[in-house]
Amino acid sequence: MPTQGISFSGTSGMLDARLDSPAGTPLAHALFAHCFTCAKESVAASRIARALAERGIAVLRFDFTGLGGSEGDFANTNFSSNVQDLVRAADYLRESASAPSLLIGHSLGGAAVLSAAADIPEARAVVTIGAPSDPSHVQHLFADSLDDVVTHGEQEVSLGGRRFLIRKQFLDDIAGHRLSDRINQLNRALLILHSPQDKTVNIEHARTIYESAAHPKSFISLDGSNHLLTRKQDAEFVASLVSAWVKHYLAPIDEDTRSDQEPRTVLVSEVGQDGFAQDISIGPHYLRGDEPASYGGADIGPSPYDLLLASLGACTSMTLRMYARHKQLPLEHVRVELSHRKIHASDCSSCETKTGKIDHIDRRIRIDGKLDDAQRKRLLEIADRCPVHQTLHSEVVVNTFAEE
Repeated sequence: MPTQGISFSGTSGMLDARLDSPAGTPLAHALFAHCFTCAKESVAASRIARALAERGIAVLRFDFTGLGGSEGDFANTNFSSNVQDLVRAADYLRESASAPSLLIGHSLGGAAVLSAAADIPEARAVVTIGAPSDPSHVQHLFADSLDDVVTHGEQEVSLGGRRFLIRKQFLDDIAGHRLSDRINQLNRALLILHSPQDKTVNIEHARTIYESAAHPKSFISLDGSNHLLTRKQDAEFVASLVSAWVKHYLAPIDEDTRSDQEPRTVLVSEVGQDGFAQDISIGPHYLRGDEPASYGGADIGPSPYDLLLASLGACTSMTLRMYARHKQLPLEHVRVELSHRKIHASDCSSCETKTGKIDHIDRRIRIDGKLDDAQRKRLLEIADRCPVHQTLHSEVVVNTFAEE
């Protein structure tokens, strides 16, 4: 498989990189982030990249600022600059070939791709290998020198048999990152690979990442592997797992087997036993639901009623847009604001129900464009023809079954 030496602009100078490509047209492009103080030629990075190229996936691996063949001073770098370098690498791929649809990170590089994913919109899947659940975990590698770094502002430490200058700004930077928030909002397919024998990053970090992430998420144990994946068969195993797993998320939808008109199944499952957070999967889309703190939740996602209002609002706006296109109306923009509350039936003069409480939804629609009064009035009438609006006003049957 051909390996091309390239370079691109990073946060503090040019970054040295390698692009491992398959013999034919790549199925996809991937971006690989190496471990802390490692380099693009590390055993794991080089072997996994080449093995993936043999399976049709082109992989860009590069040296972070100040490491390997890249320019810049390592002492001035931190976790934030690593994430920025990853985004720069994605920019390079986007401009020169194709934006990365797969992000792979080893050790601290795994934490970096989890953090960078939000800034790489084309990434559809993320893989972590022996990754810490918190960037500050790397402090244990130079724990004996922490006090000196804090006291003197910097300290030279030994990492992997090499000397590196660590500055206090590095400690301050990793302390300021809440990776759990990034993982929670990842909104990409996630594969977590970790060895139970990993003595550098305990496998408990994999559990934390898994529990923080929304579906779809998968965990595979790299039983017998060490942290650096120094055995060739371990790197080959990782590559085979990643290539098989990711094809499910990279393959286009077969229009012959799935019609856009088919209803989608919505899958909802609890995140954990504490609180009310829920993972919600709708076809290729993923989000998280929760209750606000006032109802005992953590407010990490919209509530069920929030989602109901969002459904009605989106349907309303889409219906108006479809009508305006059909009638060639000069509709420029639609904005729908909704709120929900329970009111006493006796307070609603137009309601058939006269006792107890009823659900009351206020829907305020803003219509922008050079429309006359008759057109605006008609659009408001059309809003009531939104399918979700009609569903809310029609008889609805919900059949509940126990899953075997």
